[in-house]
Amino acid sequence: MFSSAVEVLGCAGVIWGFFIVLVQGIGIYKIFRSYSSVPPDPVSPYLPEDEVPHVTIIRPAKGLEPGLYECLASVFHQSYPKDKLTIYFCVSSKQDAAYSVIRQLLDDHPGFDAKVFVETEDPYLHGEGGHVNNVGPNPKIRNLSRAYREAKGDIIWPLDSNVWIARDVAGRMVDKLCGYRPGGRRVKPFKFVHQLPLVVDTVTSMSSSNSEGQTLLSGSSITGGSDAGSDVHVPSSIWSRSLAHGGGRLEEMFMATTHAKFYGAINAVGIAPCIVGKSNMFRKSHLDQVTDPAQNPILTGRAATLPKGLDHFSLFMCEDHVIGDLLWRSHLPGYANHGLVWGDLAIQPMAGMSVPAYIARRVRWLRARKWTVLYPTLVEHAVESLVCCFYVSFGLTSVPWFHQTLGIPQTWKALWYFWLTGVTTWMIVDRIVFKRLHAGQSIHVDEHTPLFARGTSRGGAEKRRFGEWLLAWLGREVLALPIWTWAVFLGTTVNWRGKRFRVRSDMTVVAIDPEDEEETPILQNGYGSNRTSTSSTRGKID
Repeated sequence: MFSSAVEVLGCAGVIWGFFIVLVQGIGIYKIFRSYSSVPPDPVSPYLPEDEVPHVTIIRPAKGLEPGLYECLASVFHQSYPKDKLTIYFCVSSKQDAAYSVIRQLLDDHPGFDAKVFVETEDPYLHGEGGHVNNVGPNPKIRNLSRAYREAKGDIIWPLDSNVWIARDVAGRMVDKLCGYRPGGRRVKPFKFVHQLPLVVDTVTSMSSSNSEGQTLLSGSSITGGSDAGSDVHVPSSIWSRSLAHGGGRLEEMFMATTHAKFYGAINAVGIAPCIVGKSNMFRKSHLDQVTDPAQNPILTGRAATLPKGLDHFSLFMCEDHVIGDLLWRSHLPGYANHGLVWGDLAIQPMAGMSVPAYIARRVRWLRARKWTVLYPTLVEHAVESLVCCFYVSFGLTSVPWFHQTLGIPQTWKALWYFWLTGVTTWMIVDRIVFKRLHAGQSIHVDEHTPLFARGTSRGGAEKRRFGEWLLAWLGREVLALPIWTWAVFLGTTVNWRGKRFRVRSDMTVVAIDPEDEEETPILQNGYGSNRTSTSSTRGKID
């Protein structure tokens, strides 16, 4: 009985491993095919004036991010016709550090249809006849709500404040969404389009002159941009440097290896929605339609009581995934589901992220995703190199067929030999993929392209020498399983944008008052409710 169970587990491990290799192979192929050269020029910006779709860009901001000015300014440097762009910036209050940067940005770029919305001045939330609970607790949706309601045209482009985009991205996003092709050809339009995100750690690294070799992180400057005016304090010891600033390298590693490979593969196959809310484009008319129970029969139960439009998602933490998922599942004749705009990157500069901050960030999103995509989250640990290679190695050294046919010893020594070989091969592949994406060969570089976005092949971000790269890779791989375990099994609360939330099994969140640890009343038909089903509860905060 025990032997049979071992064989079944061994077979499952081998099958799983080959499945992961296949998926990664698809993602790697698409990455090399799409991010090795600058994409063709877009079509939509050069259509007759009356045929160019109007786009409303909405950029929520909170605090000073590395390269904030350059990231926000990138929308003013688009090749898309200026009179076809409306640009809305959003902050929670005028006391937010990002507000002064946005005001400076607006002064530096006159002649655009651009303005800043302040959440505390939104009459729907704080004005006469308004109510603070008209929109749910999600701070990003609350920030974006007014800009969405006052959007011009049908195309909405939520774009995070901490990402930079190249000059032709707006045009290629519209091309993908609307189905424009060169020569006046049209193909099936999409409901929703997005970009591959890439993180660039902007804390400079230096070579160590002693036998300790390459450091994970050192240096004292932020290359992010003008808003990061002061130097980053970098401790003298390697351990302290790694702990204080290594989180940026870990995030950079994750986004350019594991995340990029699976993101590319899933979007290439198109069997399920897979998006990150850095840069998404969709139609306002579609979102209003699919959130209206009178027009969308899949909205039942509590979902049918929520507000229409963007505010519908204000109870959810992973609003990007939930928006994409609803559009995916909703019947909109004549439209394809989701489209990744291959070749264009949404580049996020990062600086000063500690290892604990990286861990907290990963835990937050795993807990938020736990109920939105439960089954993929439960197996997510098994797509990482250390665990996946162990499963395969266990199968190769425990299933009798491999011993009888290929002569593979059924010993622990053989298991660990195969595991080490697999992990080493995985690491080499990750190194190749990382270098391809960070080379920046698909980025159109001009006078407005900041240093962090130029790529290693264009004189931009410095190349990660193998020693420091390997330290970051090992650190991320070793932390992957503990982070997953903590996030999935050991808690339900998350910290986001300075607030605490409890993630519920129905994918909604409730804000937790930091003073008395009470859950604030959640949205019910557009207003707060004190009824039993949504009442405040007091509980342990983990």
